[in-house]
Amino acid sequence: MSARTTTPWPLVALFTAGYLAAYLLPTTVGRLDAGLPLSATQAGAIGSVLLLSSASAGFLLASRVDRFGPRRLARAGLLLAVAGYGTAALSTALPLVVAGAVLGGFGSGTATTVAATGIAGRPDPHRVTTLGLLGVSALAGALYLTIPHLGPAHGVPLAAIAVTALLVLPLTGRLPARSPATRTVRSAGPLPHRRSGLLLAAAMLFWSLAQNSLWGVSGRIGLTQAGLGEVTVGAVFAVGLGAGLLGVVSAGVLGPRLGRALPIGLGTVLIAGCIAVSAAASDLTSFATGEIAWNTLYPVVLSYVIGLAASMDRRGRWAVLVGSASSLGTACGPLTGSLLSARAGYPAMGLVLAAGLLIVAVPMTLVARRPRRSQVVEIPVVEIPVVEIPVVEIPVPETVAVEVAAARVTRADVADMADLLAESPSAEDPFTRLPDVGIPVAGIPLDAVPAQREPYGTAGARHAGATTAVSGAEGL
Repeated sequence: MSARTTTPWPLVALFTAGYLAAYLLPTTVGRLDAGLPLSATQAGAIGSVLLLSSASAGFLLASRVDRFGPRRLARAGLLLAVAGYGTAALSTALPLVVAGAVLGGFGSGTATTVAATGIAGRPDPHRVTTLGLLGVSALAGALYLTIPHLGPAHGVPLAAIAVTALLVLPLTGRLPARSPATRTVRSAGPLPHRRSGLLLAAAMLFWSLAQNSLWGVSGRIGLTQAGLGEVTVGAVFAVGLGAGLLGVVSAGVLGPRLGRALPIGLGTVLIAGCIAVSAAASDLTSFATGEIAWNTLYPVVLSYVIGLAASMDRRGRWAVLVGSASSLGTACGPLTGSLLSARAGYPAMGLVLAAGLLIVAVPMTLVARRPRRSQVVEIPVVEIPVVEIPVVEIPVPETVAVEVAAARVTRADVADMADLLAESPSAEDPFTRLPDVGIPVAGIPLDAVPAQREPYGTAGARHAGATTAVSGAEGL
């Protein structure tokens, strides 16, 4: 079965566990406000600290997944999530709740980092991202229908996140202990497309800030401004996440057919309108319309943005960094929404956020218009057996005449030649006329002449002939 049709379910589950905290943010912040002695702004600040810790994990670990290994890092992140969210859920002491939220947020961010890195290395990262968003949307929708029936305790949504991390933990055994060697060698270079990547990361920070400024206070808008009960608000959120499932499925079916610029640009403009409608809601109809439409569009645009970031670097560094910038904006969202709504009211907050989204849509669309897939061709290493070439002995004719002539040269012949050259006109340099016949002369020690080594030694008659010539000369 090809890599395109094989679904990496451990990565999908890890993605779901990492993103669940952000999806449950409205009920988490609302429960902290209602169950602990905190104001709405203080509860929003705790939600921001949780998501800020998650974003910091992505920034710290973006380029270190290969070093630690996906399996080890995923297990560490899930264990931190279980310990942190479990502590915050079981404790009523405010310092322990804050510390548990910070620790759990770092665990969620670690799991998200490993998932994003693995998804970026897949043949079709958009498809895997779509499955991850489907998983987290379905789970969050089910929890929004269930949590209101489990009592008013502040720790119920936090406990749900911890239990999810615990259930995903066994699946990490199917993750690789180390990244493949070919990928490690390939990823040694610098970050590609730095300008586009930085622009996309900065835009995503403000994009997520606007989204989660509304999402962080959506529960309070429904309860206070629209006058709805917690069960009704939870049902609206569940229906909205269910509509988000349909949107994600549609995005998965369309895939890259529409490109990335149209879904990202037009989708962001439509989201801006949904935020303005939802923030100004005063009854069930307007509140449900804004929230359901917004939840339908948000994961669609997010899936295309994550796919765009993944296409810019096969190692997954831009996917992690853009996701971490998104988490940073998500972290600042609850506090920003709380401050804006407290000072200007919910409708004015919605208009400010909508205007900001319209501005941010421009650079995101520009980056999406230039799909910059890293052109990396993976060539499998094939082991070619080394064949030993046998040495063929090529017989070389023995130069018998030269050897005989060399054997007949005597000291007297050398002396007569020297006398003859001394009487010649070029006696100052008697050896200028001496032809280079390459015959060893008796009386000259042969050890003083370095032997000429051939690049490849051969056996057989050639060496035998050379040995005979030297022996004959030395025997004089």
